[in-house]
Amino acid sequence: MALKPRVSAAEARANMAEIEPRYAPQEALIEAERCLYCFDAPCIMACPTGIDVPGFIQKIATGNLTGAGRVILEANPLGASCARVCPTAALCEGACVMLDRDQKPIKIGRLQRYATDHVIDNKIPLLRAAVKKSGKRVAVIGSGPAGLGCAAELARLGHAVTVFEKKDKPGGLNTYGIAYYKLTPAVSLQEVQLIRDLGVEFRCGTEVGKDVTVKQLEKDYDAIFLGVGLGRTYRLGIPGEDLPEVVDALAFIEELHVKPLHRVPVGRRVAVIGCGNTAIDAVTQAKRLGAEHAVVIYRRGEGDMPAYPYEYELAKGDACAFMFHAAPVAVEAQSGHVTGLTLARTEVNAKGRVAVVPGSEFSEPFDMVIKALGQEPQAAMLAKLFPKVKIAKNGTIVRKDNGQTGLAHVFAGGDAANGGAEVVNAVAEGKKAARGIHQYFGGAETQGPLQATRYGVKGQPIGSGFDHPVRVPELEAEYFAKLKQA
Repeated sequence: MALKPRVSAAEARANMAEIEPRYAPQEALIEAERCLYCFDAPCIMACPTGIDVPGFIQKIATGNLTGAGRVILEANPLGASCARVCPTAALCEGACVMLDRDQKPIKIGRLQRYATDHVIDNKIPLLRAAVKKSGKRVAVIGSGPAGLGCAAELARLGHAVTVFEKKDKPGGLNTYGIAYYKLTPAVSLQEVQLIRDLGVEFRCGTEVGKDVTVKQLEKDYDAIFLGVGLGRTYRLGIPGEDLPEVVDALAFIEELHVKPLHRVPVGRRVAVIGCGNTAIDAVTQAKRLGAEHAVVIYRRGEGDMPAYPYEYELAKGDACAFMFHAAPVAVEAQSGHVTGLTLARTEVNAKGRVAVVPGSEFSEPFDMVIKALGQEPQAAMLAKLFPKVKIAKNGTIVRKDNGQTGLAHVFAGGDAANGGAEVVNAVAEGKKAARGIHQYFGGAETQGPLQATRYGVKGQPIGSGFDHPVRVPELEAEYFAKLKQA
């Protein structure tokens, strides 16, 4: 049967309310005063944009919220979004020294949100474009986190920037593709406005290669930044995949961002295929929109899922179910509509490959199937538009550390170049590419962010996580591997 909305407007608002609301002033003060304001703090090393975390927290503790917001936004112009969506347990909070004292880490993400909300709510203009203009023009293709990070940095370096976005609104996944209870489109668009206030021009509803040619861009602009992200969701490759109730996870999530929540149709029994963070976003939102039963189906085991542990716990807390070591074989249908899935048990062989167990097929009733298998690189599109830009075997753009591709005037960053990472990584790569473009124009090498709390560190107190970010899970895995060898 066709899908339909299942909750009232009031229920939708309550179910989709923020999972971590803004701190009250007293809460923020108490949390900020827990910080040890570490010298050469590991939380800075773990932030891909190199925010001076102890620096902004200390300003919160002294009541200087504008100063705290300045520290954050000068390092990361999308600091408000990242405060809500960053996997802080794998980054800054996971590196917090409080964990070594058997205490809870400082709630860096919520404190960051507290400071950036103050700036945005009060429309305080902290980021400023350079007074002296270079006369150079840059076309940024894609208005996601990488494109916005690049555009903001270019404007601050004195260059004119035009952002081309094929969708009606800018912001990329921040506007269209993140769980509603984490980040609303309004927050993303407020950040876009901060960047627009720097003098950056946005041309939405304009697709490069269709509405404007690359040749025209190369004629009108001195450099181009590719921040196009990834493409469509991978296909299942099974019978019944093209039925109307089989949808992409990102398309489902986008619907929540463009329609009133209580008008988003959802199934009564929903299956989500895949077990990454997007799968968790999809299954939890389906449940919160009224699905009676929502289950994640994953071909590997619980210990293999790419979703972060806290995302997993969130989904279980929403009464979502998980079916491990199972894979869809076919979508079952009646009268052209989904009625269930034929599934098979799987096993992982000695080489780590997944195989279907012969004769293990079974059927489960569902009326909606959401595919969350990851996204394909846009290699074909990029090769068509920029045939001289080298594409790696995995479909990503080949570029230098500063984002420069084989074409000297073309730079790249974000998911199209790294294959898929966090919002904060995309912002950092956009900033690095902007600095690369600045040097390509003959500008001086740009350093920073400056981190006052690292004065005295060997070398200069700059860069840190921005230059060489660390991830706590990888460090822990390396540490335990060494223990086993000892």
